[in-house]
Amino acid sequence: MNSSRPTSSAAALPGTTGPTRRPYAAISCERPSPCCARTRPDPQPSRRDGRTARPNPAATQPAASRPGSETGTRDSRQREDATLDQRSRELRKTIIEVLHAAGRGHVGPSLSLVEILRVLYDSVLRYDPARPDDPNRDRFILSKGHGCLAQYVLLKDKGFVSKDALFGFCRYDGCLGGHPTGDIPGVEMATGSLGHGLSLAVGMALAARINRAAHRVFVLLGDGECGEGTIWEAAMGAAKHGLDNLTALVDYNKLQSYGDTEAVSGLEPFAAKWASFGFAVRETDGHDVAELEANLAELPFTRGKPSLLICHTVKGKGLPFAEHNPKWHHKTKVTDEELADMVCCIEGRHA
Repeated sequence: MNSSRPTSSAAALPGTTGPTRRPYAAISCERPSPCCARTRPDPQPSRRDGRTARPNPAATQPAASRPGSETGTRDSRQREDATLDQRSRELRKTIIEVLHAAGRGHVGPSLSLVEILRVLYDSVLRYDPARPDDPNRDRFILSKGHGCLAQYVLLKDKGFVSKDALFGFCRYDGCLGGHPTGDIPGVEMATGSLGHGLSLAVGMALAARINRAAHRVFVLLGDGECGEGTIWEAAMGAAKHGLDNLTALVDYNKLQSYGDTEAVSGLEPFAAKWASFGFAVRETDGHDVAELEANLAELPFTRGKPSLLICHTVKGKGLPFAEHNPKWHHKTKVTDEELADMVCCIEGRHA
C-alpha cells in the first residue's frame, strides 16, 4: 500500500478552512501530573517499527484468491484453554496495577481486548508516537470507550503517554479519565457514549476516499454496543460507499454491564447480520495473537467492501474469578492483598 497519505481526519478539505487540533505539547502544562509527556517506547517483541509504514502484501492480491474473503471461511472460535504469552501477561499486570492505584476502572472489558489492541499497535496500525497528528497515520477509534484502560496501557507502552500519566488514571489532576478524550496523544476522538464509534469511523474513511488519502481506519466495537441502532445505520452507509479502507472489529465477549449479551440484545446470527449489511466478515479467537495477525494481514477481506472481524473473547480474561462474571464489569477499591492475588493469577502461579 502506498505510504504517502496526504491528509488528516482533523484537517479541512482542500480549499476550505476548518478547526485545527489542540497542540499536544500544551495539554498538561497546567496540571501537576505530566499527563501527556511522551516517553520512549518500552523494549518489546514487535514485528514492526511504528514509525514506518509497512506495506500490506494482501493489498495487491485479488480478493478472490485470498483465503477467508467471505463470511465464516476463517472461523477460529475463542478457546477456553488458550495460553497467554509473557507479553499479554505483562500488559494485564499493568492494567491491574493501574486499577489498584486508581481504585476504580472497567477491568473486565479491558482484559478481554488486550490481544486485539496488542496486535493492532504491534503489527497493524501505522503511526509515529513522536508525531501523533501525522496526517499519514492510520486512524483508530475505541468505540467501547469504557475499555480505555487497556488502550492507555498500550499508549504508554508505545511512548504516547508517560508512566506518571498512566498511573494518574481517573485522578482529578490527571488527564486519562474513565473514557478516552481526543486531546490524549494517540486518541482520535472522545468515546464512551456507546454506538457512535462506527459512524465516526465511516466519516473518516469516506473523507480519506474523497481526499484520495491512503491511510486506513479501524474501529473496535463492543458486542453489547451492537444493540444500538446507530451501529447499523453506520454499517449501511459503510457498505453503500464501498469503504474497503474501513475495518471494524468486535470484542465479542458475550457479556455487557448486567448480564448475557444474547439475552439482552439477541445478536445472533451475528456474522450473518453483518454480511447482510454488506460487510466482508470473518471470525477469530480474540486471544490468539497469531490468528489475529493472520486475519489483519489480509485486509481488505474483499475489495469494495468494509471488513469486519468478530473476535471471540472472554470478559475478564486472565483472572479466573473474573472471567464471564458481570460483577467484574467495573471494579473499585482493590486492596494490596487482592492485587497480589490477581498478579499470581495472571502469572499462572495461583493454586
